[in-house]
Amino acid sequence: MAQIELKDVRKSYGATPVIHGISLGIEQGEFVVFVGPSGCGKSTLLRMIAGLETITDGDLYIGGKRMNDEEPSDRGVAMVFQSYALYPHMSVADNMSFGLRMTGRPKAEIAEKVQRAASILQLEKLLDRKPAQLSGGQRQRVAIGRAIVRNPDVFLFDEPLSNLDAELRVQMRVEIAKLHGTLGNTMIYVTHDQTEAVTLADRIVVLRAGVVEQVGTPMELYENPDNAFVAGFIGSPRMNFLSATASGPKQVTLNGIDVALPHLQSDLTAGQALQLGVRPEHLDAPAGIELPVSVDVSEQLGSTTYVHSRLADGEVLIAERRGSAPRSGEATVLRFDPASVRLFDQAGARVR
Repeated sequence: MAQIELKDVRKSYGATPVIHGISLGIEQGEFVVFVGPSGCGKSTLLRMIAGLETITDGDLYIGGKRMNDEEPSDRGVAMVFQSYALYPHMSVADNMSFGLRMTGRPKAEIAEKVQRAASILQLEKLLDRKPAQLSGGQRQRVAIGRAIVRNPDVFLFDEPLSNLDAELRVQMRVEIAKLHGTLGNTMIYVTHDQTEAVTLADRIVVLRAGVVEQVGTPMELYENPDNAFVAGFIGSPRMNFLSATASGPKQVTLNGIDVALPHLQSDLTAGQALQLGVRPEHLDAPAGIELPVSVDVSEQLGSTTYVHSRLADGEVLIAERRGSAPRSGEATVLRFDPASVRLFDQAGARVR
């Protein structure tokens, strides 16, 4: 049995539904990331698990026990918020121990748990400081420490790195990954940043408009997306989508060029309108289908260059190049292996 199980969970605000019947199982010790664009319902779903939002319909089980009507403090979860939510007049030690003190835990136990959490998060030298004396990354570690001392079965993270600058985000991402390896607790993490999702998750849950689009490991979603939304959301830069038309059972025509796709399991219908998806890194193949393009902009990022270009019909492509790359305004040829493409119908469903 999964440690956390959602069974056809729904949420509505008045007559407006925002979560549309989600069923999901999360195993003991898993690191699961809810990812999707703003407004897709990922934070609402997390808050329903935490008990901060009521469940309109369906059932939530944690450890085999139905939790729909249980108080947040009785669910065995601890939540880390985007805003840190630290008490400014309290020291780091007092912020971390506040929940334990409110429940009347013995002083020796509180001190031991605070010291353990501070050691894990490298906060030992900061225990006497106030939040105003800390950096953003240090404040976020204190917020995580406050969750650790409660020794929860499940950690819930609601976009905890959104307020940090780029360098700190990378550092804290590594710290959270190490924390999961050290503690081994189940963790559910909400983000709109697909880079965070891919680097942290055992499994990713991709949400759109209150519906789960796909669940899988990062590489499953990257290499085998179920639809164009998942294919475009997972990967940076995003997958290129080009208009194509079926010209045979396993062949499409793209910009006047025939592309054979023998790996397709199903036959295409001649004249069928399709979308051909190809990732930027696959447009630098040594041989394959050639696409003449004009370069708009070349973004040089050290060892990698992103070439923003367009076909003769105006469709835009982003290609990833290693080493030398064409300059802005130049004409060049991009190449891809047909085996690397993914095909979708006009509604965005995967054609396999």
